Amino acid sequence: MSETKDYITYADEGGSVSISEDVLIVIAGGAAAEVEGVYALYPSYGKDIGELLNKKALARSIRASVAEKSVSFDIYLVAELGSALAKLGESVQKAVCEAVEASIGLRPEAVNVHICGVSLKKAK
Repeated sequence: MSETKDYITYADEGGSVSISEDVLIVIAGGAAAEVEGVYALYPSYGKDIGELLNKKALARSIRASVAEKSVSFDIYLVAELGSALAKLGESVQKAVCEAVEASIGLRPEAVNVHICGVSLKKAK
């Protein structure tokens, strides 16, 4: 994310609604974290220290690219050991698409899932 926030804006004769990329990141992160087989979201650090210091934990795990009427995501996560990784990636893509579409009425153009590690399963 940059210093200036990107927004998706819906306008009509009564006014407009702008949805921040931060909101989209929270929606996508919540959906991804709930998928069975996801151990945790993975902090993907930026290239410079200034970028690293200005980001919240979730924003380091998910990148949202917002255009006028489109959004795409890069999601970095750790899988539970024993998960079928390709299937897990597809499940995360589906969950994020459904959550974003239900929340803002717009289906993401792309949801890129990056599995950065594996860990023992969560205790239930």
